[in-house]
Amino acid sequence: MSNQSVGKQGEAMAEGYLKEKGYCILAKNFLKRSGEIDLIVKDPENQEVVFVEVKTRRSNNFGYPEEAVTQKKLDKIEQTALQWLEEKDFSENDWRIDVIAIELQNNKKITHLKNISLN
Repeated sequence: MSNQSVGKQGEAMAEGYLKEKGYCILAKNFLKRSGEIDLIVKDPENQEVVFVEVKTRRSNNFGYPEEAVTQKKLDKIEQTALQWLEEKDFSENDWRIDVIAIELQNNKKITHLKNISLN
């Protein structure tokens, strides 16, 4: 299985997980020059817009999936998120960045890390 197909499988799993939790999917694979956001959703509890980075690993031989989300990656997500918010005319106060980490070898374990951004 290629890295790209692993990534697509992880994104599909994350989307299903979020839908089960009541999140509304607003966009998928939002792409700008500054970067890409895997999923953009609305949190059912507080109506925040959530920019979701999905990281999927076949094994933990090279670390846990969430460890691949570096400060540089977060900066790119934030820059791209601000562009999306501006395009959609959303308030810049009602959003956050989450990471969904998926471990395929570990019974497809899903870890949802909320509000990892510093905004």
